[in-house]
Amino acid sequence: MKYVLFICTPVGGEELSPAQIADDPRFTSYIDEVRSGDIVKGGARLRPSTDATTVRVQGDEVLLSDGPFVESKEYVAGFDLIEVADLDEAIALASRHPAALGGGSVEVRPVWE
Repeated sequence: MKYVLFICTPVGGEELSPAQIADDPRFTSYIDEVRSGDIVKGGARLRPSTDATTVRVQGDEVLLSDGPFVESKEYVAGFDLIEVADLDEAIALASRHPAALGGGSVEVRPVWE
């Protein structure tokens, strides 16, 4: 089954750049593990939520606002598309993610197929 792991970071928390992640042994060992098992099928690191633009449409009017679509204690900092046997395996993988271990969270969501 395919799942998306939404990597969530606390608002106001440390924002690691892709270069910092590449140099962080917590992330490099996790990335090596999941890539060697051909689990990750795609994904991306996202820019901070402050760089977001939210689009809403009311009637014929397109409304834009700076920032994320909702204020929250966490924001989505990246995502991985994974393919594993079942939800238990997806949860086990998410529980080892450095974001979950470092004060953030990882939302596991199945993909419609």
